[in-house]
Amino acid sequence: MRRSIMMAGAVGLTLTLAACGSDTSESEESTETTAAAEETGTLTVWVDETRQAAVESAAASFEEETGADVELVLKNFEDIRTDFIAQVPTGEGPDITVGAHDWLGELLTNGVVAPVELGDMTGDFEDVSVEAFTADGQVYGLPYAIENIALIRNTALADEAPATWDDAIAAGEESGATYPLLIQTGTEGDPYTYYPFQTSFDAPVFEQNEDGSYSPEIAMGGDNGHAYAEWLQEQGEAGLLSTDMTYDIAVEAFANGESPFIIGGPWMIESFADLDLSVDPIPTAGDDVAQPFVGVQGFYVSAQSENTLLANDFLVNYMSTDEAQTALFESGARPPALTSAADAASSDPIVAGFREVGAEAVPMPSIPEMGSVWAFWGVTEANIISGTSEPVEAWDKMISDIEGALDS
Repeated sequence: MRRSIMMAGAVGLTLTLAACGSDTSESEESTETTAAAEETGTLTVWVDETRQAAVESAAASFEEETGADVELVLKNFEDIRTDFIAQVPTGEGPDITVGAHDWLGELLTNGVVAPVELGDMTGDFEDVSVEAFTADGQVYGLPYAIENIALIRNTALADEAPATWDDAIAAGEESGATYPLLIQTGTEGDPYTYYPFQTSFDAPVFEQNEDGSYSPEIAMGGDNGHAYAEWLQEQGEAGLLSTDMTYDIAVEAFANGESPFIIGGPWMIESFADLDLSVDPIPTAGDDVAQPFVGVQGFYVSAQSENTLLANDFLVNYMSTDEAQTALFESGARPPALTSAADAASSDPIVAGFREVGAEAVPMPSIPEMGSVWAFWGVTEANIISGTSEPVEAWDKMISDIEGALDS
């Protein structure tokens, strides 16, 4: 279950998939893939508990068809990035690891990832998923899942999707429910969940380049940022937003039918099994479209791998199949990155709803500078909502603090 930006994994242990002997002929073994397998022998792949079974199945097929060995090392997801950065330069890390796209900037800065050659398959993936793993014109990850938040609606309390924040509040009040709309906040704030409302004021966190990548110039200051900050204050004063509304409180209240709307992601859906739901675009609070962040999960190849051909073959030809991507979807409940698998999964209207919102969303910045933003950003929003800070003054101080952190 995802509660904020970080995701929890499982315990650590190692398991090895037994190598299956190849039945190919002498001539068939002269192909590039088999030659790479004979030359290198073994791929080491880091996975977490959620992805284990899906990767294990693809690896078994890979072993059978190439004669290579695949060793799966089960890791706690929250430890993978740190361990990968620490171990790859020493030659101790894996050939491939599961990971999130927003790690990319830090991984590139540390020189620990190699490009993945998707070739003709590039167009087979959802555009936003490839964009998320792209830097300086090269793709550095094999995407497999897309996640984003949306407006989750209890159709018994609201029979249509609201287009604007004001529409949502009016419909919520008309429903007679305790809360017109639920958004997790907490005393530290939650800028990830609040971001679509901020983008509706045309106040993106960083400047974006023409290709959609981010530059390290803060873009959420000035008049647009002030307008968003003043909106936060207004909603806090009206009692519509509150730092008392934690994730657990929001989810429980929605599950109990205490609101027709909650802003959240697919990780919440299992808590609402008794409700009839619709997943809709997030209503706009400003004059622009409300665009949430998209997070993309995928696989990275180590820059120090001696098996890059083999690793690329495994990812592109075995982890990019409908079977593999569907297995990953079934284990994690996030829409697949492979378009054909996403089409099949979208027979479920909940999946289709999140996918539709995600197609219009923006990748979470993967540049290293993003790490200097979160703490200042969330606390500032929380203080404005709670009424302990004046909005414009607090927002300007936040921008100054972030820029100071980026310059240090």
